[in-house]
Amino acid sequence: MESILEPWPWYISGPLIALVMFLLLYFGRTFGMSSNLRTLCSIGGAGKYSGFFRFDWKAQRWNLIVVVGAILGGYIAHFHLSNPIDINLSTETISDLQALDFSNAGNTLLPPELFSWDAVFSIKGILILVIGGFLVGFGTRYAGGCTSGHAITGLSSLQLPSLIAVIGFFIGGLIMIHFIFPILF
Repeated sequence: MESILEPWPWYISGPLIALVMFLLLYFGRTFGMSSNLRTLCSIGGAGKYSGFFRFDWKAQRWNLIVVVGAILGGYIAHFHLSNPIDINLSTETISDLQALDFSNAGNTLLPPELFSWDAVFSIKGILILVIGGFLVGFGTRYAGGCTSGHAITGLSSLQLPSLIAVIGFFIGGLIMIHFIFPILF
């Protein structure tokens, strides 16, 4: 069952994010997905192999609700709030993507050339997942947090290292999409 709904406007979703951040700051908590991965690894026993995972994970159990919320929210958004209209891309973007062999540019949010099982289980797909996963994990550890943690928690609490990290994330994304992505595809 698909329903056609418009996305929430910024004046609803933005204040809701701000309210959640205010509550987290008020209660002395921080938000970020990478801290959840650290907690899950610690629960799984990774502390036996690395000191990074030796901490009181029970104090972070509350934060695992973010993982549950991301999974449930993704499911609800995809199956109940998706709007099945074409994506409004510029003609230049469509022609650039077609030059990279994307046949349905603008017709779907997740192109099958990247997000199908055939693409994932190809040699190139597996290499991209393994190398990309390593780079994301290394970058998250090196930056002291993930994009959501720095961009939402760090910036809302006016932390200069988070501002520097977010600028670095954007520069890295621009380098990826303009220089590395065309080489890979």
